[in-house]
Amino acid sequence: MGNSVRVLELPGHPSCDAGEFIFSAIRSATPFLFISMYCLQDPSPPVMTAIESACLNSPYPPRLDLGAPLTPEQLQHSLQDTLARHKGGPIWLFAYGSLIWRPECPAVERVRGRVHGYHRGLYLWSHEHRGTPQWPGLVFGLDRGGSCSGFAYRLPEENLDTALEALWRREMPVPSYRPHWLSCRLEDGSRVQALGFVLERHLPSYAGNLSDGILSQVLANASGRYGTTRDYVEQTMSALRSHAMPDRNLEARLKRCRSVEP
Repeated sequence: MGNSVRVLELPGHPSCDAGEFIFSAIRSATPFLFISMYCLQDPSPPVMTAIESACLNSPYPPRLDLGAPLTPEQLQHSLQDTLARHKGGPIWLFAYGSLIWRPECPAVERVRGRVHGYHRGLYLWSHEHRGTPQWPGLVFGLDRGGSCSGFAYRLPEENLDTALEALWRREMPVPSYRPHWLSCRLEDGSRVQALGFVLERHLPSYAGNLSDGILSQVLANASGRYGTTRDYVEQTMSALRSHAMPDRNLEARLKRCRSVEP
């Protein structure tokens, strides 16, 4: 009896858990094909999610639809919804990437801090700040698991709304992050609730932990409104080291990528 071929239909929706499909196919020990509903519904070349792109081992640059930019009304709604979830007291902001070396908001206090349950990762595709739709860049985000060191900024009450609106325009041009109140342990051992921007894994902007080969191509090619992905990564790495909180995983990753650059 000949081998059967199992067809796995990926719905082509950002909320689709492709991992469950893959595991099911591997467990069945039968050959399998991936067919996206985008291909079945539209004969034109599909716009793939990051998950589908990874499944099909597509080379860089990926073709991604990150969605429409948030309107001013949507940004304001997101901001007000986030503030409504604050439990009271001073507003703290947790900086783990470029906010360390290029702060957006004035601060009345700047303290070393660490959050648990999230780690810093170069996991977010960027079509604007550090890349373009043709050559997507990458920026940092907080992803679940582990811990992350950085700085906690206590924001002044004066002109707070104006400062937060500027922060939202910078961090939320498209809905790639989920603003979240994190439990942040300060260097004196006290804890505060600090605003952080957590990655949304179900969205097409989520790149995940890419291979060194793909990352080296991003570092070699991606540049956006604020400069290159390479400069962004190197400045963050340098800032962390200068403040005696080096990200050794990031440093090792960058060193490996330099050795395999195209």
